Amino acid sequence: MAKENQLKTNKRETGKSVKTQTDEFEQVIIDIARVTRVMAGGKRMRFRACVIVGNKHGKVGYAVAKGADVTLAVNKASTKARKNLINASVVNDTIPHRMDCKFGAAKIMLKPAPKGTGVIAGGAVRSVLELAGVSNVVAKILGSKNKINNVKATFEALKKLKRVEPKKPVEIKKEDSKEKIDSK
Repeated sequence: MAKENQLKTNKRETGKSVKTQTDEFEQVIIDIARVTRVMAGGKRMRFRACVIVGNKHGKVGYAVAKGADVTLAVNKASTKARKNLINASVVNDTIPHRMDCKFGAAKIMLKPAPKGTGVIAGGAVRSVLELAGVSNVVAKILGSKNKINNVKATFEALKKLKRVEPKKPVEIKKEDSKEKIDSK
């Protein structure tokens, strides 16, 4: 029973997060589609999967792969995604600045948000931002409703974010504040 708790099996429903035993990355299946091509002997069916992997600490990647079976396509896509990781700039659980990005017909707008806002985003963009470790952000899908293009546009936006060092809180010494009060 302990082994069953350690290992989770891959689920076929889209949008389910799966974490494996030896890996710190979580994966989310964004899209599964049945694609066919016409050959001389008839139609050949394959499955296409779009998978996002991330560790919720700034590293995130995506990939699209095809396979003869759904599980083959998902496994192929997750291994490809692990090879194509990017580092997202996360400052104080949000992004450092506003970013508008376009990929194909998909337009994405990302805006930083104050603490406690949460991830306000739709569909595939929400999954990417959650796996990247951005916990306070406002996003809007302005163009296409194509999930794969929205993921690609979100990745382009995350790549273009500038690296900003987080501001350290200024500490006031108690002795200094007492002296100022006494001198008045």
